[in-house]
Amino acid sequence: MTPNLTKKILVEFFGTFILSIVICYVVINKIEVLYGSFIVSLTLMILIYCGKGISGSHYNPAVTVSIYYRGYCSKRELQYYVFFQLLGAVIASILYYYLLIPTDVNYEIFELKMSALISEFIFTFLLVFVILNVATLDATKENYYFGFAIAFVVFLGGILVGGISLASFNPAVTSALIIIGKINLLDSWIHIIPQLLSALLATFLFKLYHKID
Repeated sequence: MTPNLTKKILVEFFGTFILSIVICYVVINKIEVLYGSFIVSLTLMILIYCGKGISGSHYNPAVTVSIYYRGYCSKRELQYYVFFQLLGAVIASILYYYLLIPTDVNYEIFELKMSALISEFIFTFLLVFVILNVATLDATKENYYFGFAIAFVVFLGGILVGGISLASFNPAVTSALIIIGKINLLDSWIHIIPQLLSALLATFLFKLYHKID
């Protein structure tokens, strides 16, 4: 597998993973159709901004098959894309169902903390990765959509995991929430550590994808 193909596969995996988590949220929580469609559409728009220049932003085996027969995708890409898109969807559904559904007030403390930690990690990663892609590349230097893309990540995170982790995605905001008593100081690591680690991971992958020193 070539490094370029590996990058494409990772983008397709991650994009399908995020999209599937959002759709799981909409379906399981029985969000009203119009509102749910808006949430899913915004998610897809953000993911397209992230991955269009790398993998083509398929996030859908049916789309990949169509693009393959159109002649814009190799047979090898077709095989890997479809496999990792399905894998991303399966992992997302398992992760969401067992760790991110805040429906039982009798959840164990460990499960609640893990839910918050994973929520902060995923959405801080997405936020930083989107910022790097829409606001720091020469190809997108003078675009006028970067503010929308960045704000919509926070909007979606607030809707999806605000009830789990308070959706700060930002150590400075977490500090403010500690001061006003919304986050216990002893539990602040659940927010701050995944925020910083996911930001570093997003930066590493961004530089890897775009071959930036």
